[in-house]
Amino acid sequence: METAVSPPPDRRFAVSLFSRLRTAKGQANPFPIYAELRARGPVVAAPWGGHLVTGFDLCDRVLRSRDWLEPDARWREQQGDGTRWTAPSSREMSRTLPALNPPEHTWVRRSAGMFDRTSLQEISGTVGRTTTRLLDTLGERLRDGEADFNALVSEELPIATIGYWLGLPTADFPRLRELTHDQVFTQELLPSASQLATSDAATAELRAYFMELVRHRRAHPGEDPVSRWIATWDALESDQDKADEAVYFLALFVLLAALETTSTLLSTMTLLLLEHPRQWDWLTVHPDLVPAAVEESLRYDPPTHVISRVASQDCALGGVEIRKDEMVHLMVGAAHRDPARHEEPELFNLHRKPAHLAFSGGIHYCLGAPLARLEAQTLLRQLVGRFPGLTLVRRPAWAPRVAFRRPLNLDVALI
Repeated sequence: METAVSPPPDRRFAVSLFSRLRTAKGQANPFPIYAELRARGPVVAAPWGGHLVTGFDLCDRVLRSRDWLEPDARWREQQGDGTRWTAPSSREMSRTLPALNPPEHTWVRRSAGMFDRTSLQEISGTVGRTTTRLLDTLGERLRDGEADFNALVSEELPIATIGYWLGLPTADFPRLRELTHDQVFTQELLPSASQLATSDAATAELRAYFMELVRHRRAHPGEDPVSRWIATWDALESDQDKADEAVYFLALFVLLAALETTSTLLSTMTLLLLEHPRQWDWLTVHPDLVPAAVEESLRYDPPTHVISRVASQDCALGGVEIRKDEMVHLMVGAAHRDPARHEEPELFNLHRKPAHLAFSGGIHYCLGAPLARLEAQTLLRQLVGRFPGLTLVRRPAWAPRVAFRRPLNLDVALI
């Protein structure tokens, strides 16, 4: 057991830091601010209580340890009425797989049974064909000048992939994508009241959509994942309503996880390579480095910059005393630039040995990681082969977020 050897740092410093992170400039490039935070030590007091963790090894240790828990339904209820944790959207998210702790997490994760090698082989053809179609459209737009890669490709590939896998009508894709962007605010680090209201409304609409989907699949079962989940949960739960709700939470989790962060990965990966033309040029000649490019993108600017955990007991972390049920925010975006872990961490380097926490770790390692990698690698292989002259027109604008990165555009052209 680690011993606390120093008092928690002054919280006033972090107040200033987060004020800057929430500006357009801070969201476009938070990394200089992270460097200031990291310079204060691997564990820094958060303005609203709890602590911020910036050291890579400490973040990795917390994610792998069963002594650190998800902020589950029990923990959220303890925060009291009127807090962001008891908003309807937050309560709903507390029942999805990422917010569960063992033993419930264990059997829900097992029931999901998704994205194994067989499933990925089935999906890979869809990903390849969809990528080709989307890049055909991109090519047509580029012949007329510049095009928004984010809107034409990054936003379309994940919803087409997961929508096909779940057997959803293509006409529903645009609305589901919009709802996902709105829903994610409840998972943000510091959501405003208006953002929470937006998330609450989106969550309610998503619940109605997927509960109707479950009811339809129960009446008309097929070979799709939702039908398989219904059969699985009927064997686990005698109450049909509870079984249907469990399937709904799996479908909701899959949609939210598959769309938001993967879209960001696809755009950020492309942005980083175009901002580093020597690396882009090297990749066009050496496409065998595509997997390495995806992993370095995940390290350099991951889709999720913050992962939160709560202490299961009184403990010490990085020499700082942490009380039971106190929250720590793992600043993954900062930890990925920790010089104690990576040599020259500010350098975007395709030849670096992969080491990142973009998919979390431990028992909560992202179930969708293989699918996200499949989409990113498929896209990048086709992109460098078909558009070696792709260039960045302007830097993108970013959504008003701290934890969940999201570029709003990615304007490109051909040279």
